[in-house]
Amino acid sequence: MINNIGLGNGSQTVSLIVLTAMLIASAMGVVLLQNIVYAAFLLGATFISVAGLYLLLNADFVAAAQVLIYVGAVNILILFAIMLVNKRQDYQDVKYGALRSVVTGVVCLGLFALLAVTATSTSWAITPTIAKLPSTMVVIGQHFFSDYLLPFELASILLLVALIGAIVLARREFIPDVVKVGQVPSEDSLELLEKPKEQLVASK
Repeated sequence: MINNIGLGNGSQTVSLIVLTAMLIASAMGVVLLQNIVYAAFLLGATFISVAGLYLLLNADFVAAAQVLIYVGAVNILILFAIMLVNKRQDYQDVKYGALRSVVTGVVCLGLFALLAVTATSTSWAITPTIAKLPSTMVVIGQHFFSDYLLPFELASILLLVALIGAIVLARREFIPDVVKVGQVPSEDSLELLEKPKEQLVASK
């Protein structure tokens, strides 16, 4: 008996194959490429592929958090760190490189064997009728503002304190004291002072 695949199931299967291929290719590029900038961009593609898999699992909130946190924050932070610390180093051979390659290959083969055993021994039968579940965002929002309201507000207060601290530290600069002509300034002549607003306006 041949099961007819509907449009929804067919599109989901194609999406799963495309996302899986994109995930494997981008992850291999992150590991194998020597150019760290290309590796960082491929890391973003890996995160986006994982978010797509979360969408296929009907975990829309986790997919949105994956894109916002990992792609929008972590990956952008890595790119900024690469741009700010543009230190070029020559490639050097790793000590015991052959032994490390052998150990890495054995570990990878063990992981693939474990995945193969799990995939072949698990029953992947699909239930013909699945009850329609509410959106995960609705459920998480209800829990946030009912059961976990106090921890949610405490987390927002901590983020607000961190934001205020970052603003205060960003407005401070090392302003040298008055040094006479010909006098070598010492380390104590640099003080961490808050820059007045008038001085900021005048400097602009």
